[in-house]
Amino acid sequence: AVGNWFRDICMWKNPVTTILVHILYLILIWYPELILPTIFLYMFLIGIWHYRFRPRHPPHMDTRISHADVVHPDELDEEFDTFPTSKSSDVVRMRYDRLRSVAGRLQTLVGDMATQGERFQALLSWRDPRATAIFVLFCLLASIVLYVTPFQVISVLNGIYVLRHPRFRHRLPSVPLNFFRRLPARSDSML
Repeated sequence: AVGNWFRDICMWKNPVTTILVHILYLILIWYPELILPTIFLYMFLIGIWHYRFRPRHPPHMDTRISHADVVHPDELDEEFDTFPTSKSSDVVRMRYDRLRSVAGRLQTLVGDMATQGERFQALLSWRDPRATAIFVLFCLLASIVLYVTPFQVISVLNGIYVLRHPRFRHRLPSVPLNFFRRLPARSDSML
């Protein structure tokens, strides 16, 4: 819900709300001691606002929340099957194939995360000398700029950039993201 709300703010779906968020953002940057009290006050107000819409029945009594009413009979049969199984080999093979497909998707996700980690490691390992030189120079310039510029100015510029109007956005990936995706990973050096 927070992600959808923030996306609506960034896309200027409701300009009045977006401008109020900009003003609140600037106030919190200039007075950082108000950040935690504002967060807790905002959560309190959301809780009070949602009090009217609270469920009248206990959530553990509603089978629709856990989707228990739409479970496939084969999944229930699999849960209550004995050990060792009393089902035919075709049913066991189908269950195994389903489990294998889920495990394959999970392995792909873990592989993608490992690839991103290898690319991050490649930033400073000089496996790609040109990319590492660019990153090291960027780090030097960023450290100088961050040392000279007050934190509030950096935060304001970053926030205004993130909250910019959709007219100033592009569908293409950003330059840093494109740079990061082109870094070598160990999967690139496999035969």
